[in-house]
Amino acid sequence: MSGATGVPKSLVRRRRLRTLPVYVVLWVVGVFMVTPLLYTLVSGFKSTDQLSSNPFGLPSPWVTSNYTSLLGSGAFWRSVGSSTVIAVGATLLTVATAALAAFALARFAFRGRELVFTLFTMGLMFPFAVAILPLFILLRTFGLLDNPWGVILPEAAFGLPVTIIILRGFFREIPGELEEAATLDGCSRFGFFWRILLPLARPALGTVSVLAIVSSWNQFLLPLLVFSEPTWWTIPVGIQQFQGQYASDVARIFAYLVLAMAPALAFYAVAERQLIGGITLGATKG
Repeated sequence: MSGATGVPKSLVRRRRLRTLPVYVVLWVVGVFMVTPLLYTLVSGFKSTDQLSSNPFGLPSPWVTSNYTSLLGSGAFWRSVGSSTVIAVGATLLTVATAALAAFALARFAFRGRELVFTLFTMGLMFPFAVAILPLFILLRTFGLLDNPWGVILPEAAFGLPVTIIILRGFFREIPGELEEAATLDGCSRFGFFWRILLPLARPALGTVSVLAIVSSWNQFLLPLLVFSEPTWWTIPVGIQQFQGQYASDVARIFAYLVLAMAPALAFYAVAERQLIGGITLGATKG
């Protein structure tokens, strides 16, 4: 017997059985990822005594003051603003610089081009922790300690390798005939880059922008190294300082963690389609 679409039911059943393990694995991974988030969220509505006596149960009563006190705290919003400014600044600088470099490496033929590209790819193997001491000395020499540029510039530099790799792959897929036609119409090289290439590479630009923002938002070691004053403390540094200040109030720490994660999760939820679409498009073009 065949179904309404003409496909035999036995074949449909075999396909479902074949894909069943994939769905089981996805559900298991999803549960392992969501459970800690839900536990943290619910724990933020408890008191520390409730966490000690009933760590896995629902709050009784629900303590909303953990969240409201943080939402009314100027220090928390100052950390959110600092993280936002640094993430946006680092992302704009990274994408702008990497787009120009990827354009040159993709559309210009010059001696040593592949060597230069290889040097950029080698940057992926260079761990950030190795550069802590020389980076600190360099920032101190240029007077960039306790300065947001002391975080923005290194984050942009360490974000260049992966951004250039992604953008170069997209730029190379743009047909050369399109550039020739633009040149015949009087378009300069930079005009082709600005007016034609960048709009066509919008999925790739969105992908690298999302990656750069998330990476900057989660950066902990560099802001901790650069900022000694609380004025520019970012969210990860704020969590560490808050945990040290309220070490005995575990429930409030859970609430801080939830509020700290909320902007990144909300941004990722909005940009998820752009990120996955850009990566998928790059894979099919490769």
